[in-house]
Amino acid sequence: MADAGLGEMVYRLEPDLPVEEFVDVLRRSTLAERRPVDDRLVMEDMLRNADLVLTARAGGRLAGVARALTDYARCTYLADLAVDAAFQRRGIGKELLRRVHEAAGRGTTLILLAAPKAREYYPHVGLQRHDSCWTMPREIGEADGSAF
Repeated sequence: MADAGLGEMVYRLEPDLPVEEFVDVLRRSTLAERRPVDDRLVMEDMLRNADLVLTARAGGRLAGVARALTDYARCTYLADLAVDAAFQRRGIGKELLRRVHEAAGRGTTLILLAAPKAREYYPHVGLQRHDSCWTMPREIGEADGSAF
């Protein structure tokens, strides 16, 4: 996929993605509204403890990221899918989803909790709504206001 002046979009597993780049793309995607981006230790743990970190880069610039937790057998939880607002509506999110699912194993069920602004996006890229999801609120002392 070519991008204006930035060349081909390059997708790859990037387990050592620098936290600064991760936070930056979260900010450029609006996902930072629901993540503790000012807490570097939490952000580092989020990256370090993920099973899969897949990136999309154009001319070296991080355009998108998908972060997932998986058992590689039955389920894959997509914890983050962020695409820089300047790169949205070009199929990058859909391709990140496809590649994460492929890396985790097509035999796994891909599961995610949609951010409020993204609820209508996921059916568009082939995911099915599931009506029996429950959550237990975090008990950490930080009240960062983030929900998923």
